[in-house]
Amino acid sequence: MKWIIFEAMDFPVTFHIFGKTVLAHPLFEAVGMFMGMRYYYYLKRKSPDKLSFNTSAAVLIGATAGALLGSKLIGNLENPYRLFEDFSIKNFWSNNTIVGGLAFGLLGVELAKKVVGHKESTGDLIVFPLMLAMIIGRVGCFLTGIYEETYGIPTDSVFGMHLGDSYLRHPVALYEIVFLMILWGVLKYFQKHKKYKAGFLFELFMLSYFLFRFLLDFIKPRIEIAGSLGTIQLVCIGVIIYYLYHIKNTLFLNLKY
Repeated sequence: MKWIIFEAMDFPVTFHIFGKTVLAHPLFEAVGMFMGMRYYYYLKRKSPDKLSFNTSAAVLIGATAGALLGSKLIGNLENPYRLFEDFSIKNFWSNNTIVGGLAFGLLGVELAKKVVGHKESTGDLIVFPLMLAMIIGRVGCFLTGIYEETYGIPTDSVFGMHLGDSYLRHPVALYEIVFLMILWGVLKYFQKHKKYKAGFLFELFMLSYFLFRFLLDFIKPRIEIAGSLGTIQLVCIGVIIYYLYHIKNTLFLNLKY
């Protein structure tokens, strides 16, 4: 009786748009980005903190360029052997990961802020729009099943699902959706009931998500690069160390409130 609705689905789920068959993943990814941006601009209009045009433009360009480069670079380095042995622009462009996008998007923003001389954190406002985009995008990941590398390893647990082959697999996209929904509630609590330094909400989101992704990738197929760790997990470790250092300082300052 478990997962009756999902077990009856045929993977990958596709949609017919203007006479073309489109996989669910890119479609939901595009919808997620659109909805996330609309939500961001809605929150920005309501926010009492206004950034100058130059700062806003620099942050947007830095985040976009960094996220685009990082998502492709880390996505391809998940399997470096395939990247270097059978390189093509088409394959390079088609591989991406949100982990690389977040990590390099952060670098892009920090570099852009240095260029325009802006020192205050700009991340808190983007947290919930980003999470909304990720949740919608992960629905597309789930509906694509095993036909893109966003599925889990075989399992005998009660959570196992058929995602397009003969194995019961961990539905890791659903795990991530549940995690993001829980994290949304936790961060909303902090936002409404706690006083914190600007940037703390974004730091808490990044630390929580990268910790989750580090653990989640143990139940996903991966090429082991260092010990039993894959490329994404190594990136996660770097980001976790970075935010443990920064969030420690933020928490110390918050104790003074």
